[in-house]
Amino acid sequence: MKTSFSDRINTHEAALKKMTPLFNFVGYGKLLGILLLGALVYFIFARSFPIGLLVVGVFVLAGNVALWIYHYKLHRKMKFLSGIIAINRRHLDRMHDKWITFSDTGSEFIDREHPYSGDLDIVGKKSFFQFLNTTHTWHGRQAFANDLLQPNYNENEITTRQNAIAELNKDIDFSNKMEYAFSQIGQHRSIEKLFDELNNNQPFINNKIIKSLFMYMPILTFIFASTVLLFQLENLRPAAIIIIAIQVFIWSYWMRATHSYLKVLSHLPYKLNAYSQVISIIKSKPFDAEILKKIQAQLSNDEASAEQAIKELDKIANKVRIRHNILLWVLLNALLLWDIECAVAFEKWKKKYAPVAEEWFVALGNIESLLSFSILPLICNHTCLPVVSTAKKMSAQALGHPLISNKIRVNNDIFCEDAIFIISGSNMSGKTTFMRTVGINLVLARAGSYVCAKSMHFPLLHMMTSMRVADDLNEGISTFYAELKRIKNIITLAEKHPRMIFLIDEIFRGTNSIDRLSGAKAVLSTLDKLGAMGIITTHDLELCEIATSYPRIQNHSFSEEYRDNKIYFDYTIKPGKSTTTNAKYLMQMVGIRPTT
Repeated sequence: MKTSFSDRINTHEAALKKMTPLFNFVGYGKLLGILLLGALVYFIFARSFPIGLLVVGVFVLAGNVALWIYHYKLHRKMKFLSGIIAINRRHLDRMHDKWITFSDTGSEFIDREHPYSGDLDIVGKKSFFQFLNTTHTWHGRQAFANDLLQPNYNENEITTRQNAIAELNKDIDFSNKMEYAFSQIGQHRSIEKLFDELNNNQPFINNKIIKSLFMYMPILTFIFASTVLLFQLENLRPAAIIIIAIQVFIWSYWMRATHSYLKVLSHLPYKLNAYSQVISIIKSKPFDAEILKKIQAQLSNDEASAEQAIKELDKIANKVRIRHNILLWVLLNALLLWDIECAVAFEKWKKKYAPVAEEWFVALGNIESLLSFSILPLICNHTCLPVVSTAKKMSAQALGHPLISNKIRVNNDIFCEDAIFIISGSNMSGKTTFMRTVGINLVLARAGSYVCAKSMHFPLLHMMTSMRVADDLNEGISTFYAELKRIKNIITLAEKHPRMIFLIDEIFRGTNSIDRLSGAKAVLSTLDKLGAMGIITTHDLELCEIATSYPRIQNHSFSEEYRDNKIYFDYTIKPGKSTTTNAKYLMQMVGIRPTT
């Protein structure tokens, strides 16, 4: 797929290069047209409006309008080409390990109390979110983060999501087009505040008589004032001034109410209408996947068209923004009660669209999330759509960590049938990475996504990890006590949900070897009794002996070899406990001579 991304970049760069001279030429034509039009206007006035020059002026004006429209379309096309180039370059960056420079890390979703996100690098710097996220809107980012952090889908939902993700994966040009369209919207928390306002059913004006008065009074005032001004009816001028003064009083009296009611619209993004472009693209695409067709139907409802509704809301919001031009804002309110008219229009919009509007934006966010997952096979070698297993059994062929580069990633097979793995091995041999590999692929599988494996079967399990346990100075909690609390939470989860999997790295590393060993045995025996599946890593080879007493507990290991005074790891999991150690060798490598 590297060639595919490069080919798209080259193709669009060639088109952009070809279009640039034409764009510049039309720009010069616009300038020449303006100069010519200015000269014609001068001669038309200087020669008392001759018919011939008037006709020429009309044609020149029409030509100028055509040039401006054509130039605008060229600009949009070039902007689109540049956007697609940038999107494909970001895909290449993902393949070349440059994704760690991406600015959007999803740091606001970090939660130290989350069951697994911190240990599995789901969100934050150098996280999976930073790696795969292609969302650009507030709802898209929320949906993608939620799919990674709370993937609570059942078997049927996972299958339908897999079908949608697979369909999007097959049409990268459509995915690129969609991502570009979403990028024109951007992230705006004001959309979230809009929904709070939509859930408020309180009308702006309760009294129908007053509402009708506010609707028709400005029209009559404008007609009357225009007539007085146009026909210079001096005797009616005082009446016109009085009526306008009354409207100014009404506007002033209602100013606080209108400001509060319209505040959410004044903060909406100027690119709100860009949602209409996204919806138009979705409506025009024939889908096969059930989820995609459902979203398409939501947006295409004839009784409440999302595209039309957003256009109407954008018009109202644009009217509200006139308040940024103080003079025009005062004039329009004096003559037309502008703010009150906007508030009444927004009230009508809410009454018609509020029940379904939030569903549209959530649906668009879900599509963005699905698009993010769909690109994984394009940037990661050996991916597949996993199969849900009803039994407590997980198996995978060539399971790898998607955040590790394709060039250096080492894949492993795994078969775990209602068992607990104790993984022993030397430092840096791959124990923790393997455990994270299992964890992150289970997260992806639960989200209905592709996983980094040639094949995979997985059960629907709750998951909790204990890897990067840290102390908390604010609460006076040591590392050891923090780990105790985490392990307790794992046991509590296993008591509530026997269908769970735990991942524990170097259990009780913060205490002495005697207490560590006895504590680890107690935890393992408890989790075994509760029927939990899991993986635990350890340096204590004595802990491996517990497998002789518990049939569900199995030993696996990683090892290394030494050649020419160098240490070599194969990062391949093997059955049985470890038979090698490398701590002394590593200490010697850094100049520490351990005593015998």
